[in-house]
Amino acid sequence: MSPGDVVQLAHQSGLSAIALTDHDTTAGLAEASEIACKIGIDFLHGIEISCSYPRPGTMHLLGYGIDPDAPKLQSTLKQLIEERDTRNAKVVRLLNDQGIRISLDRVIELAKGGVVGRPHIAHALAEIGAVTSTAQAFSKYLGQNGSAYIDKERLTPRQAIELIHSAGGIISLAHPIQLRKQNRAQLRNEIKNLADMGLDAIEVIHSDHRESVVVMLDEWADRFGLLKTGGSDFHGSNKLHIKLGFAQSRRRIPRSYFDAIVARLRKRHLSRDVLNPSASESIVINSHC
Repeated sequence: MSPGDVVQLAHQSGLSAIALTDHDTTAGLAEASEIACKIGIDFLHGIEISCSYPRPGTMHLLGYGIDPDAPKLQSTLKQLIEERDTRNAKVVRLLNDQGIRISLDRVIELAKGGVVGRPHIAHALAEIGAVTSTAQAFSKYLGQNGSAYIDKERLTPRQAIELIHSAGGIISLAHPIQLRKQNRAQLRNEIKNLADMGLDAIEVIHSDHRESVVVMLDEWADRFGLLKTGGSDFHGSNKLHIKLGFAQSRRRIPRSYFDAIVARLRKRHLSRDVLNPSASESIVINSHC
């Protein structure tokens, strides 16, 4: 789906606010924020940064309320995208070496002008019948244990935190359960370490979080003085089991999470060309309003 389509779907789903947090790119924010302004849904400029982290865990940091045009942010993203492009070409060559005839040109076409990544390679594999689904493409070829997996260059957690802060953003640890710590004490210590580095929030509500995990993370957020965020982790057709606006297909994210982020952004005195009130007096990180 296009960024504008995602915002339209959010509005149709009854959401009052949304953040667009694409991986390693801000390319969709202008379109999304323009549509959000037109239809009257509050919008936060966002981004998701993949960080270096020991296997089998993964660490993603979410930036909310960023200035998409911040020079340091854009120069770093340009480098990450160039490295991603190099990785994509290597993955396609590995697949070709295994007798799977997909082309990089077709993968780029499937991205429709966006940042090219593994989901588009997965679609290309499904398109030629090499796999029955994009999920199988990841489990068999593209995931960490796949035969065509190549790791990508990532920022360290500290680098990512400093980058998002330099762009004026609030930083939240996405889906903490995916750090895959062996026990709760290890996970709690990791969150504490990130808080000491400057982490602002943790994603309490997520489609991978059971009720017990939500309760646990909610308590830790209070203990460490962190804001609480939440999201469905909607990815369109790549995650058909996830419905936009609902974690685990049933739980809504409280509006108070959004309002708390905006209050923190206000407190940090973001420049007026980044932080603007919408017609309804709500705060929208949206330079188009």
